[in-house]
This record gives sequence, structure tokens and C-alpha cells, in this order.
Amino acid sequence: MGKLRQTALILGEGTTEFFYFKSLCDVFKRLTIKPDYPKHTNIKELESKIAEGVAMGYSYIFCIIDMDTKDKEPERSQYQKLKAKYAKPIDKPKKGIYCEVEFFETHRCTELFFLYYFRYTSRPYGEQETLLKDLNQCIEYRKTTEFFIKTKGLHGYFERNGGSLEIAMANANRSMEEKLKSDRDYTYSELGRLMERLESI
Repeated sequence: MGKLRQTALILGEGTTEFFYFKSLCDVFKRLTIKPDYPKHTNIKELESKIAEGVAMGYSYIFCIIDMDTKDKEPERSQYQKLKAKYAKPIDKPKKGIYCEVEFFETHRCTELFFLYYFRYTSRPYGEQETLLKDLNQCIEYRKTTEFFIKTKGLHGYFERNGGSLEIAMANANRSMEEKLKSDRDYTYSELGRLMERLESI
């Protein structure tokens, strides 16, 4: 039986998102943010994590999606199907369950939002390495668990080194506006909108 609590379960697709959202717990103090991620990055596993979160009584489940893995079939269709399944809130008053499941996409991957802490870009990235290279021009960054632990919190690490969450949010929102205007399907992040959602809860 689920218990209602104003908590947000944040489901990323890997350790990057897990460590990043863990580092935001100090920013959103009123919220219990519980980051989690599937052991295998496939849609089926993500779906079972969502179901688990609903059963546990979370009010919000926010899924952080890297779109570089959703470019091809069958992932693309499976992902669209999953989004459609959770388009409406889950409302089961008898079981004490009310949960909103939302998806927040970034193309190529979450590291674009990290780059947005420092500067804006709409450059197309053919592969992740090029994006990581650009990020490393702003700040030292390694996509390893050891590095994430060493920073003692990614968000704080970015801000201590001249980055800003407000700037990242503004840049992410700008990328979404441009995406809508020009129909571009690359180099955008909905994580600015996610931060706004977290602030409004």
C-alpha cells in the first residue's frame, strides 16, 4: 500500500544523473529527492523502476532521459510508448496513490546541462566525446564514479568553479525555445524545466 508523501523520485539512466541529483539535495531542502537508476539502461528496466516508485507512494517521478540512446529503433518506439502510458497522473484514491510521472529529455546527454552551467551552445554533437571535450574547456570533468565522489557533489563543484545553476536553467530553456522555433532535434535540455518543477513543489 502506497503512502502519500511530497517526495520526488528522480530516475536517471545511470550514475551521472544519480550523483548530480544527489548533489542538489541541499538546493531543494524542502523536498526529499531520491535519485535512483536502473542497473541496465533499457526501457523495460526504467518502466519497472517507475512502477516500483508508484507503489512506494511517491507523489512525483521525474525521469531524466538521454536522447542519444533513443535515436534509433526499437528504443525510440519503446520510449514513446512508455511516455504515452504515463501521460496522465496515476490516481488510485482507494490505495492512497496519486503520482505524476514526467519525462525530461536532453540531447545528447545530461552533460549538456553541465556545460550550460558555464555557457550556451546549440552546436550539434555527433558523439558524446565532443561534448565532453567542450565541457572540459570550462571545467575538469570525468565521467567516472571516482571523479563524481572526488568532487564532493557535482552541483557544488560546478558553482565553486564559476558555473551557475540559474545560468544553466536559462540556457536550457533557451535551447528548448530554439528547438520549438526551428524544429531542431539536437542539442537541447529540458532540465531547466525540471528545476522549475522542483522549485514549485
